[in-house]
Amino acid sequence: MSSCVHCGTALDPKSRIVRDSSCEKCGRDLHACVQCRFYDRHAHNHCREPNAEWVTDRDRRNFCDYFSLNMAGSSGPKVDRAQNARTKLDQLFKPRGSDKE
Repeated sequence: MSSCVHCGTALDPKSRIVRDSSCEKCGRDLHACVQCRFYDRHAHNHCREPNAEWVTDRDRRNFCDYFSLNMAGSSGPKVDRAQNARTKLDQLFKPRGSDKE
């Protein structure tokens, strides 16, 4: 089962994703690199399909002919790793007794 990489909403694998398709819940574009099975931010051109053209904004809809919905999906919305790390760091150095009234 696939899901939206932005909000985690389950996507029907049988639905046809066209250029103007969007997520029912968050409204983000579905025909975008980040939703594609070939998307790999560590690969050359951020795509494992060698014939794909460069796409500037990978979160927005595009005309890529190689688009194929990523069936692995994601376990939920994107996690902001920097914010998560900052929160943990702040909790680590939080003065003792500051959570008591």
